[in-house]
Amino acid sequence: MNSIDLFVKNWGSKNAMVPIAIEDINELEVKLAAYLPDSYKYLISNYGLVHTPNVLTKICDLGVDITEVQDFLSLDDVFTLSKLYEMSGMPKGHILFASDCKGSMFCFKLSDCLARQVDSAVWFYDHGASTVKKVANSFTEWLEAFNEL
Repeated sequence: MNSIDLFVKNWGSKNAMVPIAIEDINELEVKLAAYLPDSYKYLISNYGLVHTPNVLTKICDLGVDITEVQDFLSLDDVFTLSKLYEMSGMPKGHILFASDCKGSMFCFKLSDCLARQVDSAVWFYDHGASTVKKVANSFTEWLEAFNEL
């Protein structure tokens, strides 16, 4: 999981992050009736909720076309916001896990999470346009794009 470790080293804020207990992650999976990708679980169980305040600045400085990630959601927010966003217009069948700075969200497709998997595609829900588009073939690939900045 080198790309995940490198992402946290490069982009994680210097604030103390608290790893999330596997038992709490398992409890969320039961509530979602889905399996979160092992790569994502590695990030939150080893590092916690990563806050990446410098990603936006770097993207703007470089002028690259990549949607910035700002915050990884708490487990309560993963569950609650996934339901709330569906009620407010997001297409059904997504598990939110991180946000940008404008209210849009990164997510996994629920259908991809019905069986255990090491990694899963990352999708972006554009809150303003109410659209969902694939931004990476895997969570690890998604993080690697930030590492290449």
